[in-house]
Amino acid sequence: MKILAISGSLRAASTNTALLRAAALLAPVGVEIDLYRGLGGLPHFNPDLEGSEPPAVTELRTRVREAGGLLFAVPEYAHGVPGALKNLLDWLVGGEEFIYKPIALLNASPRATHAQASLRETIRTMSGQIIEEASIPVPLLGKAFDPAAIAADPELSVLLRGSLAAFARAIESLPRLDLG
Repeated sequence: MKILAISGSLRAASTNTALLRAAALLAPVGVEIDLYRGLGGLPHFNPDLEGSEPPAVTELRTRVREAGGLLFAVPEYAHGVPGALKNLLDWLVGGEEFIYKPIALLNASPRATHAQASLRETIRTMSGQIIEEASIPVPLLGKAFDPAAIAADPELSVLLRGSLAAFARAIESLPRLDLG
């Protein structure tokens, strides 16, 4: 099972990206977590380009289509999701890759509730399936953890392992829909 992990941050030292890398270290047997690194390279969304999308968009859509589920970790900027992440989601609106896709949301800063609420609304509008039991806050605020340290932390690793196991179970139990 392949899960595509998407960080909403472009920062090199992003806590959200570190959290997703830690999740990859803790993935259950048989689950591969693939970190999407193309967020900063996506062009601005332009509906006039649909049907002749740039290669970065084609690659994004292919990776989303091939993933069994999507794992997001997103910071909050000015009470909302970062513009680069919204741009990624806008590129997926016109396609069928996102429809009914199982999605888990990790929140590295549990006090950042506005971005999570906004992201949830966007995902629901796009017909993504949020797996609630896999969507958790992970209290990293104020901690300088790298992925290995997050994975080694007893409390954090239990949280992440539980979330990933619930996500894998949910993905396996969902019916497969043929949208093509």
